[in-house]
Amino acid sequence: MTDNAAAPVISEAERTTAARIGQVLFKNRGWLPVPFLAAPLLLPGVQTSTTWTIGLLIVALGELIRTAGVAAAGTVTRRRSREVQRLVTYGAFAWCRNPLYVGNFLAWIGFTVVSGVFWFIPVAIVIFAIEYTLIVRYEEGVLESIFGQEYLDYKARTPRWFGRPPAGSTEGQHDWKEAIWSERSTILQYVVLIGAFWYKGTL
Repeated sequence: MTDNAAAPVISEAERTTAARIGQVLFKNRGWLPVPFLAAPLLLPGVQTSTTWTIGLLIVALGELIRTAGVAAAGTVTRRRSREVQRLVTYGAFAWCRNPLYVGNFLAWIGFTVVSGVFWFIPVAIVIFAIEYTLIVRYEEGVLESIFGQEYLDYKARTPRWFGRPPAGSTEGQHDWKEAIWSERSTILQYVVLIGAFWYKGTL
């Protein structure tokens, strides 16, 4: 008896050492925010009305970018895998290839600004660059395996991280209601963190 199911295509990009390490980090990505948030919470810093205002504005910007990404791509962006059915190249994904991770980064930096632990910002940038570059190498390999030349063309014209205004149209289907609902747990985490940083400031 033979198995008629076609074996999944594995691109060379997905076979690299960086992608394999990124796959491990991707599977454990729920723990990655810990150092970005634990250090500002536990280390001494000077909180002021200015740090709170600027920091929360950065957090809000990060969440806006995250929500825009989810609205364009759907909740599958939370579990990117071989079940992805379509390549999203419009909306936030026309500006950069990883809007959700950019949103995460801005939110984490925003809470660091709130905390007043400014020296940790460059440390956080280095940690983020190492961890998420490896994760993205894995995800890019998977998307290349699935979509082939279509993804390579998108990759060639769209920056990986902080992007630039796209040359073409960014219009496409967005489900803002689903996106906002799916972000409820993230918003709750922000509320808890705001409370934690407020409490730290009272000590």
